[in-house]
Amino acid sequence: MKVYFPQWQGSGTGENIATGAQTVLTYCNVSKFVKIPLSRKAPQQKHHINFYEAIVEQLKDFKNTLQLASPKTIQTIGGDCGLEIVPVSYLNALYPNMGVLWFDAHADINRPCDSSSCNFHGMPLRTLLGEGATGMDILLTATIKADQIHYVGLRSIDPTEQLRIDKDKIYAPKKLDIQDLVQTLKLKGITHLYIHFDFDCLEPNEYPHTYYQVPNGVSITAAEECIKTLQDEFIMVGSSVLESVTTDMDELTPIKGIIDLLMK
Repeated sequence: MKVYFPQWQGSGTGENIATGAQTVLTYCNVSKFVKIPLSRKAPQQKHHINFYEAIVEQLKDFKNTLQLASPKTIQTIGGDCGLEIVPVSYLNALYPNMGVLWFDAHADINRPCDSSSCNFHGMPLRTLLGEGATGMDILLTATIKADQIHYVGLRSIDPTEQLRIDKDKIYAPKKLDIQDLVQTLKLKGITHLYIHFDFDCLEPNEYPHTYYQVPNGVSITAAEECIKTLQDEFIMVGSSVLESVTTDMDELTPIKGIIDLLMK
């Protein structure tokens, strides 16, 4: 199942996140994607989460859409990282040996009460672990375990996030080593993969059109090689491309190879 969900409320102001998602959708085959509608609820902070009511309403729609369609695979164009709690938890219920590959400059594993921004796109992994905000559990089909999480390109980590990563020794190398990643996954008995791809995992000198730009990222070539290797070695059941903000189709050119790999 292919999904277009331009959720932006999880990022705060969400500048150009929705329009950036539309640009990626236009590059892909628009007719193949099911659109998840955006809420019109007014901005409101609740349980330390900005736009809490709007986010919950949208994610309920996403979950209901999946339950009605019963897909075996999900590919999503978004939108902010907070939307991931729905497809990841849904697929985790189907595939007990699923690993979650988190290509992201940020850890996205804050508790709401620890987040200085109160923006939900910094909280999805903590929510998926079953440690999220009040009322978010109804959006999950199944929780994940910490040893299912594997970071690629991580380099911007809040102190409270580092504590959570250290607690369960979550896979978070400072540099990408594809063979080490593959070996780690296989030693855990992981057979299926979900790839979350926030474009800010990339080196901003190669692709600057992201919601955040964090130096010393993964090269586009290395990211493509990693994805191809993972696709060869494991069964891919889900993927996403998120938080690109360009509205200029020509500016997508450097990342079209990544989009093609993850949305094909």
